[in-house]
Amino acid sequence: MDSPTTNLISILRERLKTLRDAGDIQEALHAANAAVEKTQQTLGQGIDSIDAFADVLEIRGDILRETGNHEAAREDYRQAIDQLDNRPDRQDQIGRLHAGLGASHDSLGNPARAAEHWRESMACFERHEPPLLMDVAALANNLGFLAKAAKDLDAAESYFLKALEILHEHLGQDHEETAAVSNNLGALYLAAKYHEQAREMHMMALEARRKLFGEEHPDTAQSHNNLALALLETGDRSWARRHFEKSLSGFEALGANYADDLEAVASNYCGFLREEGENAQAELIGQRVRSVLTSHRS
Repeated sequence: MDSPTTNLISILRERLKTLRDAGDIQEALHAANAAVEKTQQTLGQGIDSIDAFADVLEIRGDILRETGNHEAAREDYRQAIDQLDNRPDRQDQIGRLHAGLGASHDSLGNPARAAEHWRESMACFERHEPPLLMDVAALANNLGFLAKAAKDLDAAESYFLKALEILHEHLGQDHEETAAVSNNLGALYLAAKYHEQAREMHMMALEARRKLFGEEHPDTAQSHNNLALALLETGDRSWARRHFEKSLSGFEALGANYADDLEAVASNYCGFLREEGENAQAELIGQRVRSVLTSHRS
C-alpha cells in the first residue's frame, strides 16, 4: 500500500476505536464499513495489506455481533480467517476470530458449529507462545455449558475442570471467575447426582463469593440457594434450611431486578418446608414473598 492509503486506513481505524470506546456503536459500524471498503480496495499479496484487511474485518465482525447481526458477523470472521490462512504468527488473532465465529453460531442456535469453532479457538490459544491460558479457560467454560446442554456430562466435566484448574492456578481460589466455574461444576454434579461433589463445589463458590462480595450480592445469594439444594441431597436438611433463608433474604434485599430469582428460591424453600411437614411456615414464606413481588411490580 502507498503511504497516503496507509495513513487513511490508520485514521479510519483510530476513529473506529474512539467511537467504540465512546459507545457510539452505530457510528462505529459506519467507520468499520469504510475501513473494510478501503482495505479491500487496496488488498494485495503483501503481509501488511492482508493483516490490515483481516484486522478491520475482525473489528467489524465484533461490532456486528454487538448489534445482533450474527449472520453478517459470521461472514466477516470467516473471511478474516481465510485471509490469515493459519499463519503461526497470528495464532492469537485466529483464536479470537474462531471464538467470535463460535459465539455467532451459538447465538444463531447452532451449538455443534459453535463447539467446533470454540475448540479450534482453544487450540490456537494453547499453541500461542506463551499460551493464552485465560482465553483457554473462558472457552473451556463455554464448551462445558454446551456439553451439559447436550447431556454429555463427562465432556462437560472435563471442560469445567480444565477451566477450574487454570483459574485456580493463575487467579487463586478466592477470585470471581474461579467461583463462577466452581458453581458451574456444582450444578453439573448435582444434575449428574454426584451429590457430595456438588456440595463441595458449591461450598467453594459460596466461600469465595462471601469474601469477594459480602452477603447482599446476587452471586452470593445464588450460591446459598445452590448449596442448600446440594445439602438436601446429602442429608443435611437443617443446614440446607439456613442457606435457603440466607438466599431468600439476599434476593429480598436486592430489589425488583431480582424478582425472578426471589420467586425461584421461594419455590425451592417452600417445597422443602412442605416436605418437612411445615405447611404453615411454607404458607407464611409464600405470602411474604408474594407481598414483596407485588410491591416490586406495582
